[in-house]
Amino acid sequence: MDPAEPLFPVFLKLSDRRVVVVGGGPIAATKLSGLLSAGARVTVVSPEVSPAIPSDRVTLKQRKFQSGDLDNAWLTVAAAPPPVNREVARAAESRCLFVNAVDDPPNATAYLGGVIRRAGVTVAISTDGKAPGLASLIRQALDVLLPEEEVKRWLSVAKEQRARWIDQGIPIHQRRPLLLRALDNLYQDR
Repeated sequence: MDPAEPLFPVFLKLSDRRVVVVGGGPIAATKLSGLLSAGARVTVVSPEVSPAIPSDRVTLKQRKFQSGDLDNAWLTVAAAPPPVNREVARAAESRCLFVNAVDDPPNATAYLGGVIRRAGVTVAISTDGKAPGLASLIRQALDVLLPEEEVKRWLSVAKEQRARWIDQGIPIHQRRPLLLRALDNLYQDR
C-alpha cells in the first residue's frame, strides 16, 4: 500500500470475531487491551511470548507464523520484525484480510488510531501511519477537552432528537442544524 493513499476511517464490530496477533512482545501486548475490550477472540502467534501477554485471555500458538494461522480471521495485527510482517501481509492479501502492521506502514493495510471513549462516543485519530506519536499527543489533548458528563448529556440529547426526527420523517441532511440548536439549548439556562 502506498502510504500517500487516502484512508477510509471505519469502526469494526469485533465481538466474538477471531483476530490474529502475530508477535508476542511488549508491542503486541499493547494492542491486546483494545481488541479484548471489543470482545474479539484473539489468537497470538509467536515463538516467544512476553509475560505482558495475558495468556488466560488469548489463545497462544507459541511457534513461528504460518499462513494458515489467518484462516477464518477478520483482522490481523502484525507486531513482529519486518520480514515476518511482510509474510503476514502476503498471507493476508490472498485472504482479503486487513493487516495492522505496527510501526511498519509498507506492510499495513489498516492503521489503528489514538482512541478516546466517552459515554458511548468514540473518537479516533490517525496520521495515516506516518506519525503515531503525534496521533497520541492529539488524543491526549482531546481527552482533556471532552468531559465525560458533558458528552453523556450531548449523547442523550442527540439520541432523543434522532428518534423524534425519524418519527417525523426529517431527512438526514436537515438534522445537523436541529442538533446544534438542541445542544445549544442545554446551555441557555447557565
